[in-house]
Amino acid sequence: MESEVRSEVLIVDDDAAFCDRLAGALAIRGYAIKTAYTAGAARALASDNPPEFAVVELKIAGESGLKLISALIGLEPDIRIVVLTGYGSIATAVEAIKLGACHYLCKPANADEVVAAFYRDAGDDDIPLNTSPMSLKRLEWEQVARVLRAHNGNISEAARALSMHRRTLQRKLAKYPVKR
Repeated sequence: MESEVRSEVLIVDDDAAFCDRLAGALAIRGYAIKTAYTAGAARALASDNPPEFAVVELKIAGESGLKLISALIGLEPDIRIVVLTGYGSIATAVEAIKLGACHYLCKPANADEVVAAFYRDAGDDDIPLNTSPMSLKRLEWEQVARVLRAHNGNISEAARALSMHRRTLQRKLAKYPVKR
């Protein structure tokens, strides 16, 4: 265990148990930790004293973690943000990076992976390429997520754009993303 504090990390996740476990693991690694279970609480904590690092869940109590990325960067342009989510998709990964996140990890991820992501400045050209195409169910999930985002999360408008009943879209959204 290290005796001196390295940097401050803001962890934002509405899953209190996960948030507390990650906070404990990062504290053991020498980081000073602040936790928030809502985007509003995260903004308040960061506005008082912007942290050097942040771990942001993509879906925080019904809010988009993507909006929180912009807010945190507005407070501290040099902040290193890692998006951590159980709802990973290509579209949200691209948007998170465009908005200024330094990395995007899918759950489950451990503290060592989060710390490595904080300091990762370049891509990895040795990462193996997926040789099989995405399943039709996964492609459908990606399209639904893209259309929903284009309609600012309005399920009724997204359902109309997808030519499906609103309740059908709600059922699809209630399920976890399908595997590749």
